[in-house]
Amino acid sequence: MAKAIAPTLVAQGWGRIVNIETSNYTMMMEGFSPYGPSKAALEAATVIWAKDLAGTGVTVNALAPGGPANTRMIPATEVTDRSTLIQPEVMIAAVVWLMSPRSDGVTGRRIIAKEWDAARLASESPEKVGTPAGW
Repeated sequence: MAKAIAPTLVAQGWGRIVNIETSNYTMMMEGFSPYGPSKAALEAATVIWAKDLAGTGVTVNALAPGGPANTRMIPATEVTDRSTLIQPEVMIAAVVWLMSPRSDGVTGRRIIAKEWDAARLASESPEKVGTPAGW
């Protein structure tokens, strides 16, 4: 999808690609193939695409929940109290910021949604949000 839309984003001089990822642990967890390796590849692609699109106005970042999330990836039989899992809504504030002009210049970063602190953006440079994507 990124390859299909990138030319349009570059032509308009602005755009956002946000890749939804998982924890590094899950990327390498037993029994999680092909899911884990595909997410590891997506993290590598985040870094490469951020470099490839540098200076075009298009940013590429990765967003991960930050732990076990309340999704179908975790069978109901494994966790009886789903409220102990990270709820999908935790992704909203970070992805809205990443998709907005407020994140201009922030690219090649890995953001953990459960650690998102919008108040911190008022006192810190947005370029310091998250960590560099990749290993």
